[in-house]
Amino acid sequence: MSNRWGILAVLFIVRLTIALQFQSVAAVAPLLGAKFDASLADIGLLIGIYFTPGVALSLPGGAVGKRIGDKGAGSGALVVMLIGQLTMVVSDSWGWQIAGRIIAGSGAVLLGVILTKMVTDWFAGKEIATAMAIFVTSWPVGIATSLLTLPMIGAVYGVSAAYLSVAALIGLGIPLLVVGYRSPSIAATAASAASRLDRSALFAVITAGLIWGVFNIGFTMIFSFGPTLLVERGWSITAAGSAISIVLWLAALGGIAGGFLADWTGRPQSVLVTGCVLFALLMLMLPRSAAVIPIVIAIGAISALPAGPIMSLPARVLQLQTRAIGMGIFFTVFFVVMMLGPAIGGAIAKWTGSAAGAFDVGTAALLACLVLLWGYNRIVLMNQQDSPK
Repeated sequence: MSNRWGILAVLFIVRLTIALQFQSVAAVAPLLGAKFDASLADIGLLIGIYFTPGVALSLPGGAVGKRIGDKGAGSGALVVMLIGQLTMVVSDSWGWQIAGRIIAGSGAVLLGVILTKMVTDWFAGKEIATAMAIFVTSWPVGIATSLLTLPMIGAVYGVSAAYLSVAALIGLGIPLLVVGYRSPSIAATAASAASRLDRSALFAVITAGLIWGVFNIGFTMIFSFGPTLLVERGWSITAAGSAISIVLWLAALGGIAGGFLADWTGRPQSVLVTGCVLFALLMLMLPRSAAVIPIVIAIGAISALPAGPIMSLPARVLQLQTRAIGMGIFFTVFFVVMMLGPAIGGAIAKWTGSAAGAFDVGTAALLACLVLLWGYNRIVLMNQQDSPK
């Protein structure tokens, strides 16, 4: 396949498997709690530990893709995800649930780095915000699919059956990536090029990774603790999952709209700031209002607007030859943040006695994105001033 939008469609579907696997714990959280006698804090840890391997594997992940090829590394990552998922299917102890989650997360980390580099290779300098917005929309689509299907499967057939359905979809992603993807010709010229980042680009990429990670903490609180919040209010697990899935389906459209607006207006950071502020206000309202469905709809429409503009930040400072190492650094920072976020949200929810506490964590995270964006812009501006004229 040589059409870049067709390539993007393949990468979208493959990345969707990461979202399905990540959400497989939160989607059946009440069932897991009953089966393993796990608290909200335990569930939060199991959710967040998925990203733990990213701390160690994101940076070498970029180098692996550069050495053996993006397609080979991506296929191998899917195999590791499958092994971790099957470990969780067959295990009946909480310790093996954690082990399987870590194995699966190791593959997901590598896959996420490589897929993002693939998109950047095809779209850098041409509709990058739109392409990234479409690409990251695979996350809410996968999460929403998980919320709609896994609670029903789990309620009827058990947790293992829900896990097994995710494993089947991961398995299908392997031939899709092998058959459906090819690298752009320009990427080959960078394979042997120097890949050293200068200091300002390094700091800018680190800050961009912080922004993406902190933003995703806010977004993750919705689907990680939203179903539990509604169950606390007397909703059934199936109804709660369906209601929260509205956010994800609308976010899929909102993310694409945000990327299009960013490219069309030429003001991606205005879209980013506006989206984060409105999203934070709605997150503050949801646990404190009886108007659940209207607020959920509003969150869905607003929440993903900043996604494309945030994901285009690394492309602003990375050259072709530094892209692999730069995206590895970006995701290392992202996974450090995301490893901690759900665990903190779960701990706060346990301390306050309600999942509403996790939503307050998400609100604070979204507002922190604005401070980090200011820092990113200062770094880029100082680099431009220091560059030779």
